[in-house]
Amino acid sequence: MGQLIDGTWQTDGLISKETDGRFKRAQSRFRSWITPDGAPGPSGEGGFPAEAGRYHLYVSLACPWAHRTLIMRRLKGLEGMIDLSVTHWLMGDEGWTFEPGPCVTGDPIHGASRLHQIYTAADPSYTGRVTVPVLWDKTRGTIVSNESAEIIRMFNSAFDGLGATEADFYPAPLRDEIDALNDRIYPTLNNGVYRAGFATTQDAYDEAVAGVFDTLLWLEDRLADRRWLTGPTLTEADIRLVTTLVRFDPVYHGHFKCNLHRLSDLPNLSRFLREFEALPGVAETINIDHIKRHYYQSQRQINPTGIVPAGPAR
Repeated sequence: MGQLIDGTWQTDGLISKETDGRFKRAQSRFRSWITPDGAPGPSGEGGFPAEAGRYHLYVSLACPWAHRTLIMRRLKGLEGMIDLSVTHWLMGDEGWTFEPGPCVTGDPIHGASRLHQIYTAADPSYTGRVTVPVLWDKTRGTIVSNESAEIIRMFNSAFDGLGATEADFYPAPLRDEIDALNDRIYPTLNNGVYRAGFATTQDAYDEAVAGVFDTLLWLEDRLADRRWLTGPTLTEADIRLVTTLVRFDPVYHGHFKCNLHRLSDLPNLSRFLREFEALPGVAETINIDHIKRHYYQSQRQINPTGIVPAGPAR
């Protein structure tokens, strides 16, 4: 694993921790927005108008953050407007790569062999982590955003005037509720599983895993009388949650030691996951082989042998 420092790839620790053993996730660095007319969005700079064929999305099928963008791209019918590159599942000394493998596409824009080359194409002196997803502007030759939460907001509305589906996953009447759900679920569950898995002290692990299961049990109760998190309407909050649930039993339960319960022990969350996966096109965004190989083979500080477990059956 590694990171870019002044545009040069350095092979060193990518996982950031506080001195007390707590995992700390770095902030995304590219934070501009695609808007219908190219006006500036909530952050970054303007000049990124919604245009079919202009933007390219780089993802890993293993990564839950990138998976959000794949799902939103599919639900909004943007496959014909925003093309796609898929990295190899293994993140080793060179970070994400385009080494040949099942479902790996290569990079048709730059012919890059490493994702970090995409970052330095946007900023030759870039310093920081090299993460997916990456939303690339082919016209300006730069990265629009590498923040998944903001990319899915762009996909939800920016392309509506160009023929995207009319579904709105961040409707105005539900925004306060969606934001509150995201604020609860992200730190304790989406990121909480990583805080448990990458903890290097018992206190840090105990704190993180307690948050994971407090939130899972809260969600289990919430879903007892509703189909989706806000009720009958599928929203962004469901999309942000489901990518963690997909990975929970195959990876987080064992690999990250989040093992107080399996997701399959929680009937309401299990039902939620089954129904979400049955939505048109969603199953095609899920690649359990990439997911398991990435976590168990890439994160050797947790799994030194690199052995990928056979189960659980799905």
